[in-house]
Amino acid sequence: MKLTAKATLQIQKPIQEVFEAIVNPDKITKYFISESSGRMETGKELTWEFGDFPGKFPVSVTEIQPNRFIAFVWDEETVVRITLEEQPDKSTVVKVTEGDKELNEKNLTWLTDNTFGWGNFLDCMKAYLEYGIQLRKGAFDYMEPS
Repeated sequence: MKLTAKATLQIQKPIQEVFEAIVNPDKITKYFISESSGRMETGKELTWEFGDFPGKFPVSVTEIQPNRFIAFVWDEETVVRITLEEQPDKSTVVKVTEGDKELNEKNLTWLTDNTFGWGNFLDCMKAYLEYGIQLRKGAFDYMEPS
């Protein structure tokens, strides 16, 4: 049995706007990460930083299909896949999967954490794109050493 983190949410914005919010560093830094070394493009190696979690994280972009699909790797064991589906009302359903990992105690914790994390990613993107609200701002201040 393999473990896969999954999250799905409908965003009331056109597919082009949702796609751009993910691949464009000027947009994704408004709701998910604090810094990116560049735009997500197939074959590109990026570095992401999260203002609320210390460190720089390497991101290898493996595939981009404009307005449809984004895939990247940020650790040796997992691939993140983001699929965009345009709806009849011109909103967009965003499906994120990350995996696959072997079933064991360590990876059960990973599954829980990353399923929550991708749900948070989608919630934050929806709030930003639909209402201009940055939900992550101050959300993890309690984690900073005092």
